Amino acid sequence: MKNYVSLTQIREDIHLGNTSCAELVEYYLGNIKKKSHLNAFLEVYEEEAREHAKEVDKKIAEGTAGKLAGMVVGLKDVLCQQDKGLQASSKILDGFKSQFTGTAVQRLIEEDAIIIGRQNCDEFAMGSSNENSAFGNVLNDADNDRVPGGSSGGSAVAVQADLCQVSLGSDTGGSVRQPAAFCGVIGLKPTYSRISRYGLVAYASSFDSIGIFSKSMEDNALVLEVIAGADEFDSTVSKEEVPAYSKHLSFDKKVKVAYIKETLESEGLNEEIKAKTLEKIEFLKKEGHTVEAVDFPLLEYLLPTYYILTTAEASSNLSRFDGVKYGYRSPAAENLEELYKKTRAEGFGEEVKRRIMLGTFVLSASYYDAYYTKAQKVRRMIKDRTQELLSDFDFIVLPTTPTSAFKIGEHSSNPLEMYLADLFTVQANVSGMPAISIPNGTDQNGLPIGLQVMTNA
Repeated sequence: MKNYVSLTQIREDIHLGNTSCAELVEYYLGNIKKKSHLNAFLEVYEEEAREHAKEVDKKIAEGTAGKLAGMVVGLKDVLCQQDKGLQASSKILDGFKSQFTGTAVQRLIEEDAIIIGRQNCDEFAMGSSNENSAFGNVLNDADNDRVPGGSSGGSAVAVQADLCQVSLGSDTGGSVRQPAAFCGVIGLKPTYSRISRYGLVAYASSFDSIGIFSKSMEDNALVLEVIAGADEFDSTVSKEEVPAYSKHLSFDKKVKVAYIKETLESEGLNEEIKAKTLEKIEFLKKEGHTVEAVDFPLLEYLLPTYYILTTAEASSNLSRFDGVKYGYRSPAAENLEELYKKTRAEGFGEEVKRRIMLGTFVLSASYYDAYYTKAQKVRRMIKDRTQELLSDFDFIVLPTTPTSAFKIGEHSSNPLEMYLADLFTVQANVSGMPAISIPNGTDQNGLPIGLQVMTNA
């Protein structure tokens, strides 16, 4: 079976009798087995996917199928689906099954998407390489010695390696766009509040967004159209009407595009990625668009602001995982205090513990104003400056990542080096703006490069 780029192609072949949902599911199940070494999936719903495929085939024949009939989807292991395992790739949630289905997942199912399994990720979505999972590394299909990016590495690789058509991930500081760039697929982080977070395991609640991986822009737009919109279970979700995104993909006007001068002058930016970004800028100029360099003097404050605020929120959000109600419980505890301490010490991985401790520190009485309050003020300045730029320009373009996929273990011993992988992606999360990473060629090693486009909320 061919590697379908879009749902349109799949639906055409189903209509012509060249394939069926049942055959598609078998094809993807075969690919998942064949490429099991990539470690992209933690659990595959074989029998359920087969049964669902038969039901969808029947609906297609009767003319009652939903918008996503024929689409096989994988879910990052932070998204709730009732009676299915949910662990956020952490030991501390051993054996936990979700009690309900999250809004975004429910909307996929209602439009006849077929969920094929849950995908590996950095523990509690904390990481830039997918090396922090309790279930081991995910491997990049372009080069198995390299990381796929994180935290949604398994979701990106599943689309890259044709293990499913689309994946849902989550993006708190670049966790959809960065792996999309490393794996050569499309990765969208929508405006904060565009998609309900009900049923998404919380890392940093004022930053977290559900995002979409796809091979084509039309699939991405269609999935967004289905899962976006108001939800009574999430008070932070936007009540703005959801446009028919999939009907608005043609582009025939001239626009104003900004690129942030400091991103291209950054010491950490790989020369090949810089060259590919400049190439795209020249292409846009030749197409007749207005493209100008702009200053963003707050660039150096993006990562500190992001890490102070997200670790603070993580410290608060992850306090619920204590071994009392569900998940892992230390067998060595002899009293309540030991139960808390030993369960959390044994259940959480190193990176999660590091971020909880950082967050607890910046929220402590002595340092709250010096770090947390100050970072909130800087966040407002970053948001205002970003909005100011987007009131003058239609789009901001910048590299998605400073480098292409690095080798497994290359930055593991130095958290600061790892955090720098998020240098260009955190602006969209700090400011709440939508951003997308699109493939922008490859480097001399054949590794994918991403170009990021940001626009107004």
